[in-house]
Amino acid sequence: MIDTMAFLLVFFMIASLAMTQQAGLPVNLPRAEAAAPQTWGDRQLVVTLDEAGRVYLNKERVALPALGQAIKARLARQPDLVVVVNADARVRHGDVVAAMDAAKAAGAAHMAIATLPADGRSKLLPGGESGP
Repeated sequence: MIDTMAFLLVFFMIASLAMTQQAGLPVNLPRAEAAAPQTWGDRQLVVTLDEAGRVYLNKERVALPALGQAIKARLARQPDLVVVVNADARVRHGDVVAAMDAAKAAGAAHMAIATLPADGRSKLLPGGESGP
């Protein structure tokens, strides 16, 4: 019985750690050869744009016109957040620019764009996750 409880404890600890690493949703990221690996841990605010044109802020769906207000509210609580734009490779460039513009207008001082290197592992999020 004790072995079973210990196994369950370890399983749930590992499962909860795996869930906290990915802040964004998985998308097909574009590739970039010159990017350097970066991690911000809990200091990142991930804006995800998927292929269908939906916008998410840390896995919470928001409308593009309301994105700036949502980012501003998060930055008011934690001003040192890094806004990471996690856009699918097939998303329109104008939508990515609109998301970045909303973040900048909301007061984001630090921004980054998530990409994949030639080997296919994410350069921005830990463990090769493509999505924050």
